[in-house]
Amino acid sequence: MPKHEEAKKRLKTIEGHIRGIQRMIEEEAYCIDTIAQIHAVQSALNKVSTMILEDHLHTCLITAVQGGDAAERERVLQEIINVFETAAKV
Repeated sequence: MPKHEEAKKRLKTIEGHIRGIQRMIEEEAYCIDTIAQIHAVQSALNKVSTMILEDHLHTCLITAVQGGDAAERERVLQEIINVFETAAKV
């Protein structure tokens, strides 16, 4: 799955940025610079989340919607609702 490979690549990059933030904190870097890097990581994680959600919608959701099992359709839709409700709490 090419999208999963892209997500893994982005997560490795994010991992490096997080290590950089840890170093900034250890070295007592300027607070605003550290916060800016944290925001960059959060944005990058949001992008990965969006990529994975998009893939899910194009695969799992489509399969469930096209299938004949109403309970499965409802389960998959409820999963998506739960993800957005959880994200809204953050």
